[in-house]
Amino acid sequence: MQPGRILEDEKATLAKADQHITDGERRITEQTARIRELRADGHDTSRSEQLLATFKSTLAAWYAHREQILRRINDLRNR
Repeated sequence: MQPGRILEDEKATLAKADQHITDGERRITEQTARIRELRADGHDTSRSEQLLATFKSTLAAWYAHREQILRRINDLRNR
């Protein structure tokens, strides 16, 4: 595959990663609000908090993946 094509593919992958991160941040915000509402109404939030922890862990992995993509793009540009 041509280096220019690889770079374009990596840029497309970066755009997808950015969208995943945006979606993940939105989910965390929404889940946090749900937990707040559930607590205010006196509900058990343990399962909701577990889900929130999963969202946060996933988001951290997405950020790490995004950094790998950026390093790859940088490497390709410096060839």
